Amino acid sequence: MLRIGITGGIGSGKSTVSRIFEVLGVPVYYADGAAKRLMNEDEDLKKQILHHFGANAYQQGGLNREYISSIVFTNREKLDLLNSLVHPATIRDAQNWMLKQEAPYAIKEAALIFESGSQAGLDYVIGVSAPTPLRILRTMKRDGIDRVEVLARMNRQIQETIKMRLCDFVIYNDEQQLLIPQVLELHYKILGLSKETKNG
Repeated sequence: MLRIGITGGIGSGKSTVSRIFEVLGVPVYYADGAAKRLMNEDEDLKKQILHHFGANAYQQGGLNREYISSIVFTNREKLDLLNSLVHPATIRDAQNWMLKQEAPYAIKEAALIFESGSQAGLDYVIGVSAPTPLRILRTMKRDGIDRVEVLARMNRQIQETIKMRLCDFVIYNDEQQLLIPQVLELHYKILGLSKETKNG
């Protein structure tokens, strides 16, 4: 089975693309959702977060999101620290999930595939690309935040053009090119690569 990553900058539409792959019967692991779950369920991770961020990090057994957000979104070092705790746990969880899948290929959707080093455990990475103005508008609308906050979040990720160059395939979600035909073409291409790997 091939292990495929899907990544892209904030507002690029990587979750939309992932959902189309799901409709095609491809199992998808959503790293962001998994990270949120693990911060509440993984006992080792919880201990590390409590150690570094203090007792206020959890309220009634659950992660105190507002408290953590107020710290990490104004302090780059604290954000890097949180990521250094969460990423290894999420990478392990994704690897275990991949081992249980029986499809020709499975997908891990994550914003920070290259930033976290998790591309090392993947066979191919798909990039989802969209123009910056469109990404800003989508994120403002989706998250109810202003342009300044979107730009601050963008600055915490690898630059879009560099990220796309690191990917094996790129899907353009620019509202100029149809999305579904691009996903279908790539789906059949990956199925072919999966057969080659199996036969090889």
